[in-house]
Amino acid sequence: MSAIKNLGLKIFSPMLLLLIFFSCDDKKPENTGSKNPNDIIFIRYSDIGGELGNYKIIKITKDSIQLETGITNNKTHKEWKSSINSQVWNQLTSTIDVKTLDKIKSSPSKQSVDGFDETFQIKTVKKYHVYVNAYADTIYYKQLQKLKDQIQNILPTEYK
Repeated sequence: MSAIKNLGLKIFSPMLLLLIFFSCDDKKPENTGSKNPNDIIFIRYSDIGGELGNYKIIKITKDSIQLETGITNNKTHKEWKSSINSQVWNQLTSTIDVKTLDKIKSSPSKQSVDGFDETFQIKTVKKYHVYVNAYADTIYYKQLQKLKDQIQNILPTEYK
């Protein structure tokens, strides 16, 4: 019986140390230059799934936009990057009401049945918001749809 306790202790101790190590977070907050905790500092939109492993990932910051798209099955991958100006950034972020972001509801993933998952990630100075298949939320999704439409307007035609 003492051997079992010893083995359990041998497994438990390193796990506890790893847990403590990973829970210590000494990251400093990002310096965004903004004093408003509701200012948006990062947007990510992705559409991933399907039988062939299609993906489109768009990352947007105040000064740049980056797109990755491809099909995993065919091993095709394309990337596009561009700088954006403050007018474009303001146009994108104006579609989002930060006060209602917590009210948006996600839906279950559809990738397990060869469906696509649409994911939005919006980071403010204060909080990080993630939504998966939020289009089922008929009340608050409208702002994400407007954001998606604005993003599509920025992309070159070969990536739409």
